[in-house]
Amino acid sequence: QVHLVESAGGLVQAGGSLRLSCTASGRTFSRLAMAWFRRAPGEQREFVAVIGWRGVTTYYSDSVKGRFTISRDDVQNTVYLQMNSLKFEDTAVYYCAADGDSQYGTRRSVDYDYWGQGTQVTVSS
Repeated sequence: QVHLVESAGGLVQAGGSLRLSCTASGRTFSRLAMAWFRRAPGEQREFVAVIGWRGVTTYYSDSVKGRFTISRDDVQNTVYLQMNSLKFEDTAVYYCAADGDSQYGTRRSVDYDYWGQGTQVTVSS
């Protein structure tokens, strides 16, 4: 079992920045691929970013590429999502997720076994 705890999100103006964190416990963190997903009001959950073991690989959705950065600290058992140049359409509940079966992680939510509780990010236009 893996327990994921996300930091609080927040309210930020368009163009601003926010960093989310997610701390894991219960399993060797360095052997987990970690990802962020989000769900906007009335929308399905969508992939945001994924980071593989030791941070060797990262992938982003086209909608956040160049603005968001995913990183990990295997000593602190924490994955981060730095969000810059935020847009109104980034407003969503953000979830971190852990995949214990893949070194690189995937973009599919069904492949993730463990999920955080979700944290609200609201971008005001």
